[in-house]
Amino acid sequence: MTKIKKQAFERVIHGIFLILGLVTVGCVLLITVYLIIAGIPAIAEIGLSEFLFGTEWKSTSAEPKFGILPFILTSVYGTAGAIVLGVPVGFMAAVYLAKVAPKKVKFAVEAAVNLLAGIPSVVYGLVGMMVLVPGIKQIFNLADGASLLASIIVLAIMILPSIIKVSITSLEAVPKEYEEASLALGATKIETYFKVSVPAAKSGIATAVVLGVGRAIGEAMAVMMVSGNAPNMPSIFESVRFLTTAVASEMAYSQGLQRQALFSIALVLFLFIMLINASLNFFLKGKSREGKNK
Repeated sequence: MTKIKKQAFERVIHGIFLILGLVTVGCVLLITVYLIIAGIPAIAEIGLSEFLFGTEWKSTSAEPKFGILPFILTSVYGTAGAIVLGVPVGFMAAVYLAKVAPKKVKFAVEAAVNLLAGIPSVVYGLVGMMVLVPGIKQIFNLADGASLLASIIVLAIMILPSIIKVSITSLEAVPKEYEEASLALGATKIETYFKVSVPAAKSGIATAVVLGVGRAIGEAMAVMMVSGNAPNMPSIFESVRFLTTAVASEMAYSQGLQRQALFSIALVLFLFIMLINASLNFFLKGKSREGKNK
């Protein structure tokens, strides 16, 4: 009787997990279908080439133009810059906290990282607007410090918690026997950490990078406050506008073709995020699986 009850309980739990999984997939499909239905009409009316490769965005002028190439390039450069700055710092911090740091230091820094993860994006934007933007203006002698550089720095800081926390979990999950065997063969601790522990945790670290990139691409409020939110072609010291901020800044008062074009931008952003995540998963995790098979 007890065995029958256990089997019934397992079937119920399995059914619940299946339903939750299907709900998650259904939500993604629903969002995808909605964005396609809402975004295709504007692209059809404006023209795919003009929409994706046009360099001017004048959605409210007498003769509106809906070119989003500046937004696409700004998002690419901003995300790439955040990765270049944030990933090495987050990775090295994770290795230090997981393998080198004393317990008291690790506890204090992990608490700070958790706090950093819980700070709302608008607070990042506010601090960046009040401290970072004036600092860039003064250091580089600019007319205005709101720029792509300010956005990159803010995004690099914002992705640190995701990279550090997931990487620490992956590094701590590496079996101690791996490190003990390496040390027994004469390797130093640092060599062991970087040549044994890190490769063993490569899949988890790749996941951390993917999460960080997703956070950087999808951020809107913080970058809106420090980027200047001007539809210019991207330049490191110029005011710029990201794909996310383009939607957020005009949706409240948009109408007609302008509103449809904003949904088209959301569709492009959605496809862009899907492409980036798929590429990172393929190259980072794919290489990790190849290494394990060898």
